[in-house]
Amino acid sequence: MTTVTTGKDPQSTEALDFVAPKADELAALFVGRSRPPRPSALSASLTFGWRAMLKIKHVPEQLFDVTAFPIMMVLMYTYLFGGALAGSVSEYVQFLLPGILVMSVVMITMYTGVSVNTDIEKGVFDRFRTLPIWRPAPMVGYLLGDVVRYLIASAVMLTVGVIIGYRPDGGIVGILLGVALLMVFSFAFSWIWTMFGLLLRSEKSVMGVSMMVIFPLTFLSNVFVDPKTMPGWLQAFVNNNPVTHLATAVRELMAGRWPGTDIVWVLGWSALFVLVFGWVTMRLYNRK
Repeated sequence: MTTVTTGKDPQSTEALDFVAPKADELAALFVGRSRPPRPSALSASLTFGWRAMLKIKHVPEQLFDVTAFPIMMVLMYTYLFGGALAGSVSEYVQFLLPGILVMSVVMITMYTGVSVNTDIEKGVFDRFRTLPIWRPAPMVGYLLGDVVRYLIASAVMLTVGVIIGYRPDGGIVGILLGVALLMVFSFAFSWIWTMFGLLLRSEKSVMGVSMMVIFPLTFLSNVFVDPKTMPGWLQAFVNNNPVTHLATAVRELMAGRWPGTDIVWVLGWSALFVLVFGWVTMRLYNRK
């Protein structure tokens, strides 16, 4: 028996009998209610992608690497190398802009690994792992959110390029096809950095290792010059570099041509990155 105080008169008490519910009544209470449906893989991934976009809203400085950095890259390399390599800025920008677009977007993919590592250090991923969702959803969400950043960088660079004289013969269709291929490759390439984000202990380590991988791939390619001017031993590496295939494919698509071989190479590299580094990432994520 228990005693409770009534709401009308604090001094008065009323004796109530407390009867414990039976086990079958409790079971009926919980089982009788329908559980909410489990979110699909797409729904969960889009939700985490939206979370990544909200982080940009609260920390707009994150857009610096997809706005100011691409503008600086276009202007610096165009006016620095244009006269020496092509004789004029207007001629060089036709060759350079698709390549520098590829280089800039590929370079900023490393921030995916930095973001993953930061959330791990804060303990956020421990909460994600307890949710009844598709396992890779947090990782895929990061990559989907970063695709929006890549699109912003592409739009900024193409706008600056058109202002300084870039004229794509492929028109809008060629530009859209080139950017779409770049987004596919960048999404797949980012799985490398999610692996490093889970594997390394600090975001500085992730950034350091990422730069060691990205710089040889981007600079030892056909982004700035035709590989035919390079030594034979260097051409062997450059011609088989995935960034070279990507830059060639984007350059040709924007010029109104269809580089079938390079497109196949880019899609093949993309599939390889997802299969290998995506599998390793999820192994590390499940064991972290």
